[in-house]
This record gives sequence, C-alpha cells and structure tokens, in this order.
Amino acid sequence: MSFLSYLINGISLGSVYAIIALGYTMVYGIAKMLNFAHGDVIMIGAYVTLTAMTSLMAPTIPAILLAIVVCTVLGVVIERVAYRPLRNATSPLAVLITAIGVSYLLQNIALLVFGANTKSFPSVVQLPALSLAGGNLVISSLTLVTILACIVIMIGLTLFIKKTKAGQAMLAVSEDRGAAQLMGINVNGTIALTFAIGSGLAAIAGVLLCSAYPSLTPYTGSMPGIKAFVAAVFGGIGSIPGAMIGGILLGVIEIFGRAYISSQMADAIVFAVLIVVLLVKPAGLLGKKIQEKV
Repeated sequence: MSFLSYLINGISLGSVYAIIALGYTMVYGIAKMLNFAHGDVIMIGAYVTLTAMTSLMAPTIPAILLAIVVCTVLGVVIERVAYRPLRNATSPLAVLITAIGVSYLLQNIALLVFGANTKSFPSVVQLPALSLAGGNLVISSLTLVTILACIVIMIGLTLFIKKTKAGQAMLAVSEDRGAAQLMGINVNGTIALTFAIGSGLAAIAGVLLCSAYPSLTPYTGSMPGIKAFVAAVFGGIGSIPGAMIGGILLGVIEIFGRAYISSQMADAIVFAVLIVVLLVKPAGLLGKKIQEKV
C-alpha cells in the first residue's frame, strides 16, 4: 500500500506543478516569452489568501477568489509594464533579464509587506479523508481536491481555447502574430488575457501548494516555479496537455525519488530525468519541432 500512497501523493504534487506549468506553457506558446516571475505570482496569491483568511476573517472561498483576482490583475500589469515594451526586442536576453528582475522585485515587495518570518498556512480543505483497503490506504481530502482541480482546469482550459473566440484568437496569435493582427485580432489584448489566465491559475496553485506544505515565505514560489518550468519543458513547452503530463510525471518522480532513493537527492533526480528526456526527445514529450524560416 505504501507504493500506492506514494503514487497518489506524487500525482497530487504533480497536479500542482501542472497548474503552474500551464502559465509558462501558455505564455511561451502565444507570446514566445518565458515569464520567470510566474513562480513569485504563486507566492503573492498565497499571501493574499492567508491575509484575507487571518486579518480580514474572510471565508475560504472568498479569500481564494480575492487571490485569483489580485494575481490576475498582477499578471496583466506585469505584461503591460515589463514585457510588452520588450516584445520586439532584438535580443531575447532582454526579456529574460527583465523577468528575473520582476521576480526579485516581487520577492522584495513581499519581504517589505509581509516580513521574512515563515508563516503557517492553514489547509483550505476541511473534509474527511477517504479510507480504502480497510484503512490501509488513506487519501486526504486535499489530495483529492488538488487532483480534481487539475482535471477540471485542464478540461475547462481546453474547451475555452477550442470553443471560444478568445481561445481561437490565442491559437491564431501562437501560429503567426503578424497574420493574426492583419486579420483584425487584438494581439496585445490576447497576450494580456493569456497572462491573466496563467496568473489566476498560479493563485490557485499557490493555495493548494501551501495547504499541502503549510509554510509560507517570500521565497516559497521560487523552487516550485522552476520545477513547473521543468514540467512544461518536460511535456513540451507550448503544449497544454504536455504541461499536465509533464507536471504529473515530475511530481511522481520527485515523490518516488524521496521515498526510495534519497530525500536530499530528489531535486537532482528530477533535473537528471529532464536532461535524459531532452537528450532523447529535445522538443519534450508532446512538443513539436519548429522550423525557422529564413
């Protein structure tokens, strides 16, 4: 039963990585930018939720909704102020350096506002655990909610992109930004919407992550953000199903690495597996090779 327990915990952790990875993969797929400040948006979302629940005494659901709104607005502001002026920059390093700068800016703002002390994060799911196999396998309600949230978000996002005009505009911009603009699509608005969706999902991921690992600091989002980026690359950056598959596989590998090999080597194992996968399939599991036009 321990194997099944580790597997379920890995899927739960991987579901959080998958939700975060969606932000990376959508922004890259549509705007061809790597938003390395995405991990810190997770942290901001967790702090907003915690502040709303403790200082404002808000119920859980309104607190999470407030965090989603704040992170959505933050994502749009980041795109408008930091990334849009550099969209046509000759060097891609300009965007990368700016993203790192935005990341440090958010961390230092959190330090000034919330302090450096570690804060305890309460669980947002207060439901009885599910007991299976005569009590030998116990699945927490948070684990079930996390996995279910990932599935619902993935299905909803897929339907949004395939069935709505805004989603079709995202696909058009991802294929050819110039041609999409000639067809009357608002490219700036579409990219801003992409940042908004990704940042809103980051708030949900931050709440789920801090509920499972109940501690919060201004640096909480750094490593999960990096791992989620790895998950996006693992599955094929730019592919929404790839983000889900990459995230879940990454979570399972990490949990099994901690359980059966070494808890201290778990992160190294994750990155080693990524290197092996990229050596075999450079575009990721579901990624497509893009031929550059000359």
